Amino acid sequence: MAKDNSISNRDGRLFILTALSLGHAAVHWFQQLWPVIIPSVKSSLALSNVQMGVLTSVKQFATGPITTLPSGLLSDKFRRNIHHILAIAFIAFGVSHVFVALSPTFLWMVPSVALLGIGTALWHPASMGTLSRRFPEKRGSALAAHGVGASIGDTVAPLAIGFCLLTIRWQTLLELHLMPAIIISLILWKLLASIYTSESQSKTKLQLSAYWSDIKSLITHPVVVAIIAVNIFTNMARLSVTTFLPIYIQETLGYSALGVGFFWGLLHAMGAISQPIMGYLSDKFGRKSVLLPALIVHGILYLGMAWADTLLELIIVIALQGLFFYALLNVTTAAIMDVASDRIQSSTMGITGVFNQLSLPAPIFAGFLVTRYEIGSAFMFSGILTLIAAGVIGVAKIPKLESPNN
Repeated sequence: MAKDNSISNRDGRLFILTALSLGHAAVHWFQQLWPVIIPSVKSSLALSNVQMGVLTSVKQFATGPITTLPSGLLSDKFRRNIHHILAIAFIAFGVSHVFVALSPTFLWMVPSVALLGIGTALWHPASMGTLSRRFPEKRGSALAAHGVGASIGDTVAPLAIGFCLLTIRWQTLLELHLMPAIIISLILWKLLASIYTSESQSKTKLQLSAYWSDIKSLITHPVVVAIIAVNIFTNMARLSVTTFLPIYIQETLGYSALGVGFFWGLLHAMGAISQPIMGYLSDKFGRKSVLLPALIVHGILYLGMAWADTLLELIIVIALQGLFFYALLNVTTAAIMDVASDRIQSSTMGITGVFNQLSLPAPIFAGFLVTRYEIGSAFMFSGILTLIAAGVIGVAKIPKLESPNN
């Protein structure tokens, strides 16, 4: 009987890993709508580079403490109802994109873009907290598998969205995404209900006093302090590139929306290969042994993006950049969850989100750089920030944990 229970438990873990990874692919399909339509929004509403930077910062702010902290707390406290949170995330994706489509001016666009971050804030603490708890011995690999789903969505979506924009207005395209969002929401709600409602009541019970004590211990842990600093610098770089790479491709290089989709998909394609490898290596050899060399190469590639003169050079640099663009986030998340108690695994996403708000001025500052100098300055800015993050990891003491701290 023990053997049968072990097999059943293994099958259940595999099922939820597969379901959440596929759901993550759909999440990133919706997330990739914004960067691909950035040039179209800029042109349609006659926005400046600084205004585009503001919109990126607003979108990122919405994924911060306002939504991510409550989402993490709810996911930790009501584990038997996480399927509801995951389903509501997709409703938020569909509705928010309709609001963006209906925005006629920059002032209307600001609150509409803020709504885009709500679905992201709801999904990630719930899904990644689930996987961290269910795969404590292979946390890096499980989060990487979840990240592979993101890479699939990030690769396929930009090409498909760019192709659609050749014949469909960007506003119409966003409106058409409401119904698929509702359908996915219903599928997730029905599919995952039995798994989450089967959680024992003792595991889902959370005392707030113990919760806040764990939070305090976590944010003062030296490993967490170092990783938060790394996340701030790398997120500043990522937000700047997310804002100005699509504009560079379409406005400076003269490619169509399909061209933007191609390069944007290329930026994420290699992540499907690198994420499971980096996750496995970080589980086996430690988080720092993966993060330090990866951040150094990552920063150099950002600098190379500013100096890529030919089409071939740009393709090579962007493809190589894709090895690290989001894959590093899984390793830093695993490093924080390694030292977080079982009670706050979902909330760790909200905690790091609070500090990530410090990165919000970066795309606005990058907008000033682009206006004052040239668009390559945004990529050089990102490269310098990433190399600073490598320096933080270089001096930080991040031991390899022999067993997860749960």
